Amino acid sequence: MFRLLFLLPVILCAAWWLFLNANNIPLKQGRKGFLYIIIFSLFVLGFFTLMVYITNSDL
Repeated sequence: MFRLLFLLPVILCAAWWLFLNANNIPLKQGRKGFLYIIIFSLFVLGFFTLMVYITNSDL
């Protein structure tokens, strides 16, 4: 599961691109959505990385 986490931003960006194309919105106007997707994906990746570190530590 953790090794497939890189697919999250790829799938979300593809879905966002399809949404933009379906509604005839230019990519320049939808650029902010791609930024939000990348920030959200980094947050999720950071959270799971922190959880793996916490649960594997010898406290």
